[in-house]
Amino acid sequence: MGGDILFIETSLSRSKTPRLTTTGNLGDVMKESAVLALEYVKAHASLLGIDHRVFEQWSIHVHVPEGATPKDGPSAGITIATSLASAITQRQVRDHLAMTGEITLRGKVLPVGGIKEKILAAKRAGINTIILSKENEKDIKEIPERYVKGVEFHYVSTVAEVWDIALLPQIAPDHIDITITENEQ
Repeated sequence: MGGDILFIETSLSRSKTPRLTTTGNLGDVMKESAVLALEYVKAHASLLGIDHRVFEQWSIHVHVPEGATPKDGPSAGITIATSLASAITQRQVRDHLAMTGEITLRGKVLPVGGIKEKILAAKRAGINTIILSKENEKDIKEIPERYVKGVEFHYVSTVAEVWDIALLPQIAPDHIDITITENEQ
């Protein structure tokens, strides 16, 4: 039958004591993925063209809807990192895109399991572009053609490659101004 897709939402709010909040009935491994993703984004703020001081003045909330359903595992690492990058840069994420992959503290994208089920769930949801770890390419080659027909796959090794594919140059229409002024130093 296939698996399910998860949506990842990230919001920012001004705060004198910034913190990361995660909600949505997440297990320990998924919470760790969120912390890891945030640390990677912080360490690579210059890659995203953002002022590192934003992390000193804005709290970050990562939410995975359908809180009644328990969620755990490292597969959402690249998705969380992309959601964080999108929120902090205010850039839009490409439509009809799904991704799966664990990340390391240095930004390497690791393979995950259950690829066939994840592909089936993505197709049912109308997804036509999927980002996976380069090491999962062999799994796609084992799936019958009828299940992968019409889906474009991008195989990546790093989080930076994910962002190159997923993040559009356009600023979100409902963006917020997170500019740090000299008075706020």
